Amino acid sequence: MDFLPINIRISGARILIVGGGRVATHKASILSRFTDRATVIAPEVSDGIKSLPFQWVERNFAETDLEGVTLLFVCTGNHSLNHEIHQLARERGILTSVCDSPAECDFTSPAIYRNGDLTISVASDSKDVKRSIRVRDSIKELIEHDSLQID
Repeated sequence: MDFLPINIRISGARILIVGGGRVATHKASILSRFTDRATVIAPEVSDGIKSLPFQWVERNFAETDLEGVTLLFVCTGNHSLNHEIHQLARERGILTSVCDSPAECDFTSPAIYRNGDLTISVASDSKDVKRSIRVRDSIKELIEHDSLQID
């Protein structure tokens, strides 16, 4: 196992998503369930991201964008740019998830079920994401539709 399952306090954290396409939209949608404070930077930002409560800027990434960042999601679709941004972030000690490249991730995003203050995450070290989603969905089914009590 490469990843330690932990929860990270994000209140007051500066969260940056670099990329504005399908993968960035998916990550931003998940993130929006936990915070309304993040910034998205990409030459083109999807309507899905624009509908979220985040700040967004339509332009290319600049190294200065990393100043003060606590948590970084790199989702550009350009593998060499993703790698370059990851290297810059690593030099600054910024926790980084390079979407679709687990080998370059300091953290990964698990399949998440949230019900009030209860959050359940299921991860597979990014080796079987679809299985993690199936397990998460089974847990959701147990809690919402069966007799499992969470109170």
